[in-house]
Amino acid sequence: MKQITIKKIETTLLSIVIMLLVSAASCENDTIINNNIIYDNLPNITGYPIVSTNQINFYNNLSEISTPETGDSFFGQDAQYSSNELLYVDNGDGTITDMVTGLMWSQSPDLDDDGDIDYDDKLSYSEAVAFASSLNFAGHSDWRLPNIKEQYSLIIFSGKDPSGYEASSTSGLIPFIDTNYFDFNYGDMSAGERIIDAQFATTTLYVSTTMMDAETMFGVNFADGRIKGYPTEPMPGQSVDKQFYVYFVRGNSTYGVNNYTNNGNGTITDNATGLMWMQNDNGEGIIWENALSYAENFEFAGYSDWRLPDIKELQSIVDYTRSPETTSSAAIDPLFICTQITNEAGETDYPYYWSGTTHANWSTVSGGNATYISFGKAMGYMDEWLDVHGAGAQRSDPKTGDPSDFPTGHGPQGDAIRIFNYVRLVRNMN
Repeated sequence: MKQITIKKIETTLLSIVIMLLVSAASCENDTIINNNIIYDNLPNITGYPIVSTNQINFYNNLSEISTPETGDSFFGQDAQYSSNELLYVDNGDGTITDMVTGLMWSQSPDLDDDGDIDYDDKLSYSEAVAFASSLNFAGHSDWRLPNIKEQYSLIIFSGKDPSGYEASSTSGLIPFIDTNYFDFNYGDMSAGERIIDAQFATTTLYVSTTMMDAETMFGVNFADGRIKGYPTEPMPGQSVDKQFYVYFVRGNSTYGVNNYTNNGNGTITDNATGLMWMQNDNGEGIIWENALSYAENFEFAGYSDWRLPDIKELQSIVDYTRSPETTSSAAIDPLFICTQITNEAGETDYPYYWSGTTHANWSTVSGGNATYISFGKAMGYMDEWLDVHGAGAQRSDPKTGDPSDFPTGHGPQGDAIRIFNYVRLVRNMN
């Protein structure tokens, strides 16, 4: 059961103190807080600390439930375990500092100083790259377009997917980013956009191609809580490039860089994140509830505290330089062993992997899906089965059911619905 421990209380109090000290020091040249040098509101943090998903609710296969106890069904999900809680500082100049990651962000996709996010603030991929290279904002000229792991550090799973929502007002919806600190807007439905058209650009290009051999960029969608691949140029029949919102970033140039050690006992330690992983996966697709119980009852290499990773931990081990098409491998470091599968197109491929994080929906059946990472092709049906979003995409699957009920997938890109996904376990080093 998730407990409120003395350590967590101390961490919360320390977080409040840090926020007050940083605010007080914002007009000074530098100060030292918790052994981190704070200069120009940028903490001296290196490495790859993974920020909490902020998921505090518990779910069964359909809806929210009370906190499960050890041995109960659905014990071991995301909210059961604590991690690096969100800790932002609003610098009062249009920037937000993340005290966990050591990254500073532009607060709004709108850098026109008009005070409002409007739908014209979107940029094409090439425009976003060019804008970042010349951006001088809030007294800093070292801004960059984030990579996918930097951008994903901002996602939180206290959001609710608006898929199926048809009302014209978005006032009751909850995005997958902390709007206490970051400005956000959904898609412009009055201009023919979908409500979920709030994708954010990154520098991470897919090493293969998607759909109709399109060059593809991985972007985070803070409206519906997913990573998908998006074309960087107009698709056939389109006259303009796809448009994206952008948050720019500076600081901690090592964020998202793994540092693995093969422990020689079937486990891999990532020294950058402080997590230990199973080198092998579980070898078969299983439903989400069984993935949780598999993890909670697993003992290996002298450890009994293995668990199902949350979705941000799982995404941290994606290697975006690899793909089935270009390296004949899963999108993960070769130190890890991935079971091969045959995908919906009859090709040799690699699995989707469950996380312990529920992908909640705005509807009354709010907890019916859980998040996964596609370490192989992210398949979809568009007149034929294709890699529509790229190895390394994050999507969601129903927690239970029959995959044969979805012969042509689900959603606008016909996302393949597998339901029986694979598992790679993790444990904390400390």
